[in-house]
Amino acid sequence: MKQSVLTRYRAMAYVTGVLLVLLTAGVIAKYVLDIDGASGFTTAVGIAHGWLYVVYLVFAFDLGTKAKWPVGKLAWVLLAGVVPTAAFFVERRVSREVAPLIQAPEPVGA
Repeated sequence: MKQSVLTRYRAMAYVTGVLLVLLTAGVIAKYVLDIDGASGFTTAVGIAHGWLYVVYLVFAFDLGTKAKWPVGKLAWVLLAGVVPTAAFFVERRVSREVAPLIQAPEPVGA
């Protein structure tokens, strides 16, 4: 497995996690605190999170298939993008597990 597969997954896990935390804060601001302007913020962040979550799903699925994860583990990683802050913890655990599977780059001219 190449390092780029893990790097893509990690980047999208962080982006998805941050957007989900922002979306949660926006929903609290909109419905609980009744802050003006929170509606537009929530809409924009919600749309961004929705589209980027699809990209996260593709990259996580790619990583899972290359790492030969069982279906249950793959589902757990895929759902981490919909639970606020879960993506950060799952990404950390997955990175530690997958790092030994990464192939070292071959030296040039070898």
